[in-house]
Amino acid sequence: MDHCPGWMAGPDQAFEELLRDVAWIQRRRWMYERQVDEPRLTSWQKIDEHTAAGYEWLGDARAALSAHYDVQFNSVGFNLYRDGADSVAWHRDRIPPEIVDPLVALVSLGEPRKFLLRPVGGGKSRTFKLGRGDLLVTGGRTQRCFEHSVPKVKAAGARMSIVFRHGVED
Repeated sequence: MDHCPGWMAGPDQAFEELLRDVAWIQRRRWMYERQVDEPRLTSWQKIDEHTAAGYEWLGDARAALSAHYDVQFNSVGFNLYRDGADSVAWHRDRIPPEIVDPLVALVSLGEPRKFLLRPVGGGKSRTFKLGRGDLLVTGGRTQRCFEHSVPKVKAAGARMSIVFRHGVED
């Protein structure tokens, strides 16, 4: 796991561009025998060296992370937490078992929020306050043996995560 505060240059401009341009989706999911709105907005797209969601800085970030970690990040997900009521419950990322050494690189923009990491099933959590261009990269055992959340809080400004993944099929 790597944590690099302030990793990305120009995070406020990137936040504004993505907030304005991304085709945000309100997903729904089953919970307790009924469908509910997921308490955040999302978007996802496949990327490669020729396309980076239309932003040069996003392509540069993907290329730098791919080179540093020696893996080709080929998809990007965006999550928008509009305020303190938006959140994501404890979960593990869905990573196919054929990806032996999964890496997930998360760049956080906007107002800092707590990002919690704990062993699967519970236990003591580790807190990261992510925002304003911070980078958190998880891989190996972290992706298989830990889960994470962004809890609801009383009040918070908008926060966005840019999540780079690899091994996504067409």
